[in-house]
This record gives sequence, structure tokens and C-alpha cells, in this order.
Amino acid sequence: MDAVKQKVIESENFYADSFLNFDYTLADYGFKTLQPFFKGTCALEVGPASGYMTKYLVKEFKTLDLVEGSGELLKQIPDYPNVIKNHAMIEEFEPSKKYDTIIMSHVLEHVNDPVSILQRIRTWLKDDGVFLLAVPNARSIHRMVAVQMGLLENEYQLNERDHSLGHYRVYDTENLKKDVLAAGYTVIKSGGYYLKPLTNGQIEKNWTPEMIEGFFKVGKFFPENCAEIFIICSK
Repeated sequence: MDAVKQKVIESENFYADSFLNFDYTLADYGFKTLQPFFKGTCALEVGPASGYMTKYLVKEFKTLDLVEGSGELLKQIPDYPNVIKNHAMIEEFEPSKKYDTIIMSHVLEHVNDPVSILQRIRTWLKDDGVFLLAVPNARSIHRMVAVQMGLLENEYQLNERDHSLGHYRVYDTENLKKDVLAAGYTVIKSGGYYLKPLTNGQIEKNWTPEMIEGFFKVGKFFPENCAEIFIICSK
């Protein structure tokens, strides 16, 4: 089986079997973090999965295109009136237009050749457009703690959850910038969001909403060690 399609199946299985409350919470905070950088009226979301960020994006843009390799996940996204769904792998997608804003969250860690994918996406962006990219962070506090506990050999080792999600790698800010620059982009801004000292399950079981919000707010003081990192790019 093609390796890319195998990753799609692994992702489908994860979403079918997993309890994702805190993943959705992180997606909410991801939207809040990226929203100030949105531009124009025509946007593309790459890899929306089951649409946990799409539900916010539809309110921000006049038209929103989606490209998703999993047909099963794409079906879970409502048929919003301003949305066009495209069931295609990134490597196969051929848009008929260019976009003011392209958002890709939690996708680049899933692809075999990230620089090639980034180069391809760059051709879909308008000359004055913006590309917003977010991925999980290898240098997150919870991964660093796992190393000290002997659960990981280093922050970059793929854990069980990474494998179940179909990850090829875990980025830090430096490595993410390296791939973005190699693909020809200009970095406008980089940063991190959500300081996460524990696993998703521990947070879901033990934390109050006030604690969850507090660790989002304090994340701005420790961007290199947040759970998620992002880069804002232009051509």
C-alpha cells in the first residue's frame, strides 16, 4: 500500500477510536492564535480532518475551500454554504484559483516529504497572500518531562500517540523554520501557544476550565516550550 494512503487510514482509525476533548480545545486555541493573521476573503484549509477548526473558519472568509485526503473525515464536516470540499491528497490537489490565506494545522508532521509539500502549497498562494502553519512541538514541557521520566529517549522520539496518528516526525521551532525557508517562504512571525505540562488524559481528568484557560494565557511567556508551534509565512 502507498505510504501516504496508509497514513490517511491510520489517521481515520485514530479519530474513530479516540477521546478527543482536549485536542478540540487545542484547536480552539489554535484558531484564536492564528485568527489575527487572516487575510482577504478567499481561504483554503489543508487537512481539516473532521472540521474542528473549519467551524470557525467559515465565519471568517467569504469562500473557504477544503482539501482532505480522508473521505470519511471529510463527510463529518457540515455542508456549509460557503465551503467547497475537495477529497484529494495534497500531492494530487490542483486548485483552480489562488488564495489570500492558507491554513494548515497538524498536517506537516504527517507527510513524508515536507519541503516538497510546502513548495506545492506555495504555488496556491496569491503573491500578497499569507500561509499559516501549526504543528505539535517536540520541545513541549510534557515531552521534556517524559524524557526525564524515562518514557522517551529524547523529545523527538515518536511515542505511541504519534504512531497512532500517523506522524513521521515531531518538529521544534528551528526545524520547522528550516523546512519553511527551504521551500522558499519568507517568515513573518513564529511562536507557540498553550503551555502543556501533562498529557491530554491527565488534563481532561483533573483540570478545571479555569486552569485550562490559565495555561493558554501563560503560554505566551514560553513560546519555545508550548504544546504547539506556528509560523506565519508569505511568498
